[in-house]
Amino acid sequence: MITWQGSAAPYLESVRLMVSDGRLRASGRIVAARNQTTDKPAFSASFDLSVARSGDVGKGLLRTITADEERQVSVGRTEDGVWLIDHGDGTERNEFDGAADVDVAGAVTFTALPIRRLGLHREPGEHVLPVVYVSMPDLSVRLVHQTYRTVSVSDEGAVINYKVPDFSADLTVDRDGLVIDYPGIATRV
Repeated sequence: MITWQGSAAPYLESVRLMVSDGRLRASGRIVAARNQTTDKPAFSASFDLSVARSGDVGKGLLRTITADEERQVSVGRTEDGVWLIDHGDGTERNEFDGAADVDVAGAVTFTALPIRRLGLHREPGEHVLPVVYVSMPDLSVRLVHQTYRTVSVSDEGAVINYKVPDFSADLTVDRDGLVIDYPGIATRV
């Protein structure tokens, strides 16, 4: 069990990670108060995600609840690289430029997926990745390109620079590639 507390806005994320036979399964919950800066409503969210031995996302289910509505989306990647996105009104098929990873807005858990898959917490590297990006709390899905670059590696973990067009942060991760500190977003408690 790993828990992060928001540093910029009232937020809490807790996840149960299970690693077995090279596969990863994450089951978690997010509780976020209304963000005064962005005017994003208060919401709670839950997610279940499985990752194959290769590090590619297999499938995931996300649910959000606000005062006004409940939403859910399932995301899954087939063996031939096609993403299946379903908001409950039919499945959309999309290759998302060959993306192998999912990122969820404000969810620290998902930041570890490409770091672990690429071993950036063990060996220096830099990768520009197409990523299936899920917004919170509306669960809209789109393609984004993110850059992950190893800044430093030590016996305790690593520092990884995460960059998108309008944002950049140096993430501190442990030896397993899991975030300890995400400046301006959250810190592990």
